[in-house]
Parts: sequence; C-alpha cells; structure tokens
Amino acid sequence: MELLFDREQLRCFERLADVTLCQEETLETIVPDACPDILRIVQVCGQAYLTGKQAREGTASVSGCVRASILYQPEDGEGLKCMETSLPFAAQAEALGFTSQGQVSAAVRLRSADARVLNPRKVLLRADLAIDITALQPVELEICQGILEGGEQGVQQQIQQQEADPLCAVEEKPFTFSEQIRVAGNQPLARLLSLRAEPVCTESKLIGAKLIFKGEVNVQMLYQGEDGSLMAQRQSLPFSQTMEVNGAGEDGVCRVQVVLSEMEGRPSEDGRTVDLNLDLLAQAEVRCRRTLRLLRDAYSTAREMDVKQAVHTLQRLEEDSVRPQNVRELLETGTLARSVVDAWVTLGEITRSREGEQMVLTAQACLTVLYLDEEEKLQSIQKTIPVSIRADCPEGRVCLCWCQFPDEVFAAPSAGGVEVRFNVEFHCVTLSQQRVNCVSSAQIGEERSRPDGSQPSVVLRLALPGEGLWDIAKTYGTTSQEIIQANELEEGPLPAGRMLLIPRVR
Repeated sequence: MELLFDREQLRCFERLADVTLCQEETLETIVPDACPDILRIVQVCGQAYLTGKQAREGTASVSGCVRASILYQPEDGEGLKCMETSLPFAAQAEALGFTSQGQVSAAVRLRSADARVLNPRKVLLRADLAIDITALQPVELEICQGILEGGEQGVQQQIQQQEADPLCAVEEKPFTFSEQIRVAGNQPLARLLSLRAEPVCTESKLIGAKLIFKGEVNVQMLYQGEDGSLMAQRQSLPFSQTMEVNGAGEDGVCRVQVVLSEMEGRPSEDGRTVDLNLDLLAQAEVRCRRTLRLLRDAYSTAREMDVKQAVHTLQRLEEDSVRPQNVRELLETGTLARSVVDAWVTLGEITRSREGEQMVLTAQACLTVLYLDEEEKLQSIQKTIPVSIRADCPEGRVCLCWCQFPDEVFAAPSAGGVEVRFNVEFHCVTLSQQRVNCVSSAQIGEERSRPDGSQPSVVLRLALPGEGLWDIAKTYGTTSQEIIQANELEEGPLPAGRMLLIPRVR
C-alpha cells in the first residue's frame, strides 16, 4: 500500500555556469572622407554595450558591441582629431543541463582598446573584452514533509528542520532615463571626443513583492573646448527603480547588477550642456531564507516498509560582505608629465586560488591615463595590475565574487610618471552546500515478524559507535520513546558505554 505524503514544492534556480570569458575582437576600418590622414594614434576610448542574451540547449549566449573613439594626430599636424567606429561581438558559455527556459545574466567590460595604423587611411582596431556569463536553470524540488496516514500501522517518522537559502528569484528589468549635463567651467564644449559610463547599484531592498533598487551611473566625458584644449568631466547620475519579484520574502538577500545597453550624448548648440540618454538593464538574483521540514526516514513497528530516498543539495548563505581595497600605483612615463587630462580603470577576470581555509580573489585592473607631456602633446599610458583580497572559505564552500568602483579615479603628475589612486569594492558571497537524504516514497508491506516464545521480548546491548536512538529503534521494530522509558533516559545523545534495555513490540 502506497502511503500518502505531505509534500512541498520548492521552486528555485540552479547555477549551471558562472564564467568570465576573455576574448579579443579586431576590425579593419577606413578613415572617413571627412577626416584627415593619420600620422599617429594617441589613444582609443571605448564603451562596451550588452545588447542581447539568449538561453539555448546547453549554452548561454550574449551579444553586444564596442563603440570606439580613435584619437589621433593628423599628418597636417592640426591638433587632435577623432574618428568613431563600432565593433560587434558575440560569446557563449557551455552549461550542461541548461535549457531554453533558463535565465542568462551577463555583463561586459572593455578591458583595453588600441589601434594600429595600416596606412594613413586605414587602421586595425583591437578590443580586449571581459564577458561575465551566468546560466541559471529553474528547478523544482519536491520535499516530503511527513506522512499523512499510517498511525494504525505504527509508522514512525524522523522529521528534521533544515535552514536553507535557495536562489528563489531571478528577474530583470530594462529601463531608460535622460539627463542634461552642464559643462563645467567657462570653456564651452566644441566637440565631444568620448563618452564612457559605469552603472553601479548601491542599495536594494525587498518590500512585499517589490524589489526597490537605487544606484548611480558614473559618466566620464572627454571633450575639446572652443580653443582646442582638452578637458575631462565626471558626473554621477542617480537612479531609482522598482522591480516585481515573486516567491521571495522581505528577508531575502538581493544582488542587483545594472548594465549598459545603449547610450547617446548630444551637445547643445551653444556647447554649454550635453543631453544624455541611457538604456539600462537591471538583473536581480534573490536568495530567501527558508526553514524546511524534511522527512529523513520512516519505518513501521507493525509491518515491513519499502522506503525510497532522494538526495537534495541545499545551500546556506554563510557570508555576504563588501571588502574595499585601496590601490595606489605609479605609472612610469619616461618623460615629464605636465598635467593629467583623463584617467580611468577597467576590470578583467576575477581569479580564485585556495590557500588553506581562505580563498584569494584577484581582479586584474587595467589603468589608462591621458596626459600632456613637456611639449603639451597628448600622450597615453596603460598598465595592468592585480588587486587581491582574502576571504574565509573552508573546503566545500562556494565563493561568488564581483567588483565595482565606488569612487572616481585620482591621477596626478609625480616624480617619474603619474600617480594613480582608486578604490575597488569586492562583493563576496560564500555558500555552504549540504547533501541531505530525504524520503521520496514508501510502501507498507507484510506484517513484521514478531518475537515468539523462543525469542526474548527484551534485548540488552551497547550502542555502536555513531549509532543513534532512531537507528536502534528501527532495527528492533520498536519506538524511540519505548527505549527512553525503559532506560529512564532523557532526549539527546545516547550515554557512552551504557548497556541499553530494548523492548520489542509483540
């Protein structure tokens, strides 16, 4: 006879892939007819955009583009010129078990970009990209909480409360906003050379079925004034949005990542303002604390039982922290740097290496500085440095990490080069994983064999190492309560080395 169970359906997401793909894209491009011939390329300023994501059988795919501004000195020697081009890219990550019903979370960073002159009218553009791809597959776990019948058959149930923090919701929301940036200083903008933006989520909170998140987009403009001078301006544009999230309580832990999918900046006719339009995509992961009631085992004191079990992997959130790291670096220029025009930092792959009970997390930071030399010529210098922290992460735990820059980059001329200072925030999530055996189904069979006149109704024995009260009661077809009463025990671990009286049910 099949027993009737009280079952709970636990809907959550399984992380099937979480990778950073580092790839290089190249493009040969022709100098537009309106632009003069190239003598020397000074720097490439670019911005990466995420424009598409797709879940396929076994793979998670993303696509986007890099828009680049190539700053160069023309052959006629008349100041600094700029030509713009666009370079598409696509990437995919393998994810075993991933289906079209899965969710793809992604972000793309332009680690560095450069260009090489093939001839005065043609250049080869190279973009070095870091693409984060996460494949999240919805799963449904059927948890047996207990048996609804079987009292007449003497069914005993071992039920355990288990705390878990499943990834219960994965949502996303595209949104747009527009802002007018006033050009700083007295020098009007004559030409916008480059525009870069870094969205950062600074706060998120669940209220009912709504996720409220706030942040800012850090925008950097490089432009020429009316007199031909180069200037850079940084502006932080705040945003606040709400997103529908189902299946998570207000005590859930949220991670919201905002990425750029489109940006356009249009200077006004008088050069005093820039109208900025941004298309953004917010991607949210929510973990919720659940107290699960698990039926770990069952048997009958009256009949034989065929019990089948399933193994569930449950995750617990052990740590959710932000670890700031201050970085100070000297970039050697070889010649005197008279003044710094612009500076920025981009991040590549975050690598993990274990040292005992700790995980060493290292982010590759690419520094770029535009500066004027002694002859007032624009020069650039780049350097990639590792930035590391240590996080407690015992064996068997999973460590998730992502980084962001909360503040602007400080750069100033120094003896021998340019001194650069900036902060990196490491967001660390540590998860423990526990494999739990639970009852999945059970059937009542024939009556248990009972002790007859040739068999004792009471057994005297020692508990074996690691053996619990439940194990002994199940072996002899009695109940834990019967053993407790016969030996005048209290609830808890069995006393070591004590002989136990075990009554057998007749």
